[in-house]
Amino acid sequence: MDRHPSLPGQPALLLALALALLLPAAGCEPREEGTPAIGTPAEGTAFRVAVARFSHETCTFCPGGDPGIEDWLRMGPPHEGDEVLGASGYVRGFTQQAREFGDIELIGLTSPRGVFGGTSRSWNQEEVFDHFVGQMLEELREALPVDGVFLSLHGAMAVRNIPRPEAEMARRFREVVGPDVPIVATFDLHGNEDEEFLRWADGSFVTKRFPHYDAWRQGERAARYLRSVMRGTYTPATAVRRPPILTGTVLQWTGQSPLMDVMERARRWEDREPGAFVNVFLGFPWSDVPTLGTSIHVMTNGDQELADEIADDMAEFIWRVRADWASGEFPGPREAVAQAREAIAAGETPVVLADYWDRPGDATWTLRELIDQGVGRILYASLTDEPALDRIWEEDLQPGDPFDMEVGGYTGEQAGTPVRITGTLAWRGSRWSYDRVAAIEFGDESMLVLVPGYQQSTTPGTLRFGPIEPDDYEVFVLKTRVHFRRGFDETGYAPTNIIVDAPGDWFGTVRLEALEYENARQSDFYPFGSPAGWHDEAPDRW
Repeated sequence: MDRHPSLPGQPALLLALALALLLPAAGCEPREEGTPAIGTPAEGTAFRVAVARFSHETCTFCPGGDPGIEDWLRMGPPHEGDEVLGASGYVRGFTQQAREFGDIELIGLTSPRGVFGGTSRSWNQEEVFDHFVGQMLEELREALPVDGVFLSLHGAMAVRNIPRPEAEMARRFREVVGPDVPIVATFDLHGNEDEEFLRWADGSFVTKRFPHYDAWRQGERAARYLRSVMRGTYTPATAVRRPPILTGTVLQWTGQSPLMDVMERARRWEDREPGAFVNVFLGFPWSDVPTLGTSIHVMTNGDQELADEIADDMAEFIWRVRADWASGEFPGPREAVAQAREAIAAGETPVVLADYWDRPGDATWTLRELIDQGVGRILYASLTDEPALDRIWEEDLQPGDPFDMEVGGYTGEQAGTPVRITGTLAWRGSRWSYDRVAAIEFGDESMLVLVPGYQQSTTPGTLRFGPIEPDDYEVFVLKTRVHFRRGFDETGYAPTNIIVDAPGDWFGTVRLEALEYENARQSDFYPFGSPAGWHDEAPDRW
């Protein structure tokens, strides 16, 4: 029996696929009578695997407007051909592992780089999804026959009129390749994925660490898994569970318990049961989709009972420890800056002030407090302000020229009000895939970096450009939730790390009850309600 359901028009599709098998494949010798079909190529020939990437963490509550095709092209033209094979850490890991096998031919399908503004942009337009996925499928049809498909996705994409974009992408690929060609994908752990994706695909591989140190590793795992399925040595049995927990991503740091323990439990199952793969999605609450929240995806080699056992155990364990990662409190801007001043006085510098909730990146609350409380030697990296950058370029300001403008605070009430900065333009140029970035020297040996779209800095090294030397500053203001821990906290670079909250119940904060969801109900999730059927007396299988 086919693992995947038939689709409308499937007989005609299978006929076309059968005819394609009789034709020479690009780069391969024609198949002779009696040679194995797709999935078991003859000795000395290659498995042909299509590779595509379409990734977006969509903040449907953000005020950035629904990005169109032009917004997806602003960061550069789509990757094509072999360019696709280096498009992300996930893909590079997959590519390296696949090439090491020596029997896999990779076919890159044209894939968009990323949307301007990144995760600060709102719903994707339906035509965006149809355009890029349609282009991939057109190239896939031309490349047939293929033996496998690898998709580098996110899991938190939101598209108007398409409730489950990643699952829909897998469905459309399935329609082209038929029921027997395996489809495997990698995901960010902030994904909102239910059982629908694995209805059409054969495997999902999700990062187990936040910050995402293991994107490359998940790509490698996906390559090994896909090859096993193509060779016929692995028959996927899958199980999905959805413990009803909804949390802000700032609470999803896997460098501390209990999420450290959750991911370790997943790894223990994988170590204990050969052929088991255990993936945990922690969810992305700012994407208003029906698949919102936490989920577990498990794959085993033909053992459905084991897949169910693992999925049940992981769901029960996550539910038992939910209280310690489903809520949190952080100081507001005034208190956070006061704490920073105390750390400076004690010599516990540098200090990181992380505006975790500011997804557009233009909020000025922390900047204003730093100025009002007389803090110097600040590297503020970065503040979103495309209008200010427009003026710098329109007036052709050059390094050394005086700068006197109001910056930030322009996307709404939660961004605060613009702050007047008087200083000197220290640098201007291209950076972080943006064609226009500027650095303003102001106040007491402080530097403000202006960017046209949301920019999250994860390591001090990313801030070492132009005249900027991160080691010269005592305070870093970063628009970040957890990613900054990669280079500032977990390396020991910054002894003081302060998560800064917003002075209001706005989107981006841990106060999710303030959001007006249309496609999900907060009351269906802990800690905002009492989900039916979930209790605290689940047995400990360990």
